[in-house]
Amino acid sequence: MSVVVFAPHPDDEVLGVGATIARLANEGRRVTVAIVTRGRAEDFGADQVERVNDEARAAHEILGVSETLFLDFPAARLDQVPHAELNASFTKLVTHRLPKTVFLPFRGDLHLDHRLVFDSAMVAMRPAGGMKVKEIFAYETLSETNWNASRGISAPFVPDCFVDVENYLSVKLEAMKRYASQLLQFPEERSIEAIDALARHRGATVGVVAAEAFMTVRRVL
Repeated sequence: MSVVVFAPHPDDEVLGVGATIARLANEGRRVTVAIVTRGRAEDFGADQVERVNDEARAAHEILGVSETLFLDFPAARLDQVPHAELNASFTKLVTHRLPKTVFLPFRGDLHLDHRLVFDSAMVAMRPAGGMKVKEIFAYETLSETNWNASRGISAPFVPDCFVDVENYLSVKLEAMKRYASQLLQFPEERSIEAIDALARHRGATVGVVAAEAFMTVRRVL
């Protein structure tokens, strides 16, 4: 059974789903990662843009990703893309890959790109016309999910699904190290120490050594 992970930007997929990807791949699931946006040379520099894409490929090889798709929509400018165009791209992807399980960024993330990716993916997976997606989960992204406004102003991330990743946390951390251009030094959140700490905290809340946490958007049993 196939799995699709929508990542608004390179590294979101490792931060939010990296260890789960490694576990699913090891269990024989075919995992496709769709990196939705690409930095523009005028904003980030041509060399940096290519470097990040190379880092993504290296990280995905470690995780066991079967397919990496670069959709190349403009990073931090996704609100300038016609909504119908983003919907159509995601619909084509889901229709061709026929995933049973899909992971999305959380709708309440601070970054507008994350919210727009969630919305268009949900349009693409409307339960009509023989849609076969059985499971949709939202993941948390350090420095995006937890940076939005406090409870009561914006929706909080309240996980109801936990994946035991004790045997795959080290794989996630190795994959994240491939994103050298995105890593920061602790106590910055996009650091190896913070990523490790979050996994162990999520694990401790459900009685395992390490976990990744998700919110269930839809699940058909």
